[in-house]
Amino acid sequence: MSEESRTLKSAFQAAEEKRITLERTYQATSSTYQEDLAEALKLYQECIQIAIKISLFSPNEELEDIATSDLPYLLLNFRIAELLQKVFTPTPIERGAALKHTREEYEKFLHLLDTYSILSQSDSKFFAAYIEDPSAFSTISITDPTARRNAKIANFKMEKELKNKLEHMRNSPRYLEDGGDEEAVRELYLTNIALCTHMAFQGLEGINREMEILAQAPTPLIQNATTAQDDERRRRESYGNDGYSDRLDQPPSTLLAAGNGPLLSKEGKPLRPFTLTSRQDLQRGVFRPGHNLPTMSIDEYLEEERRQGNIIEGGGEASGRIPEPEEDNIEKADAETMKAREWDDFKDANPKGSGNTLNRG
Repeated sequence: MSEESRTLKSAFQAAEEKRITLERTYQATSSTYQEDLAEALKLYQECIQIAIKISLFSPNEELEDIATSDLPYLLLNFRIAELLQKVFTPTPIERGAALKHTREEYEKFLHLLDTYSILSQSDSKFFAAYIEDPSAFSTISITDPTARRNAKIANFKMEKELKNKLEHMRNSPRYLEDGGDEEAVRELYLTNIALCTHMAFQGLEGINREMEILAQAPTPLIQNATTAQDDERRRRESYGNDGYSDRLDQPPSTLLAAGNGPLLSKEGKPLRPFTLTSRQDLQRGVFRPGHNLPTMSIDEYLEEERRQGNIIEGGGEASGRIPEPEEDNIEKADAETMKAREWDDFKDANPKGSGNTLNRG
């Protein structure tokens, strides 16, 4: 079926099948996943173009004026916002642009629901707070840690209840989209919209948190992002026609590939790293043990340490021995006698305890 003749229902079914397939895939960075993601985004964009062309929604209508079969089309912008968050962006700048686009799609989705008064009372308050300050929007505005934790638990429980209710309704024959009760099917669609509304506000809060992190990311010096193919091309251009390069930071793959080749080229240029060794060095290392052998004996080591002054001599019993005076050395004996007399004079002039004049009892 060509794109010109494709109906809104067929395009929406194809987009939903692609989205469900992507949700069951976990390799989000693979090229196949990104191709399927781009295809799903293209299908949802086509659905929006068809809906605009046929004027599916009008600001003059109310929720009761929308046919039950047309209620799923209210989620087109929400589905696009969901998929945009999964797009792979290699740089912070591209990620920021993707987040801004995602925020715009969330805003379109919530504006459409607000036009038809589908938002609940709490969701309307959230939407009003978001309109007032989009960059500072948060579903939890309180600062107390305990209260914030309780609010997060309440949000999680609400999301879980909506998912369980939706799962129960989908498993019930009464809520079958084909052949079921129209009122029950309408309730199923509105419950799904309520869950998506809750997820939209959570997504907007997550975008604000991620934008704060991206604002702190360093700005790249090279604005033009290069790919791996460009790096490989520049690396090859650095080599000559004979494969020789003066670069010292060659990739390991190049060095390993040349490890089994010739050492020198015909012109005498080195083709791979090598180490200069002599036959005598190899011969001496044949019977050498694996560990390093000592280069000096213990006595030589101690003598060198003593020469450098690293050994303190004295102490022990030897320090308490008083050397006997040399009777033949008269000058030294006189010096010792004068030193003893000066010490005796000092003790006579300074009796024991004479200096302690403050702490006497």
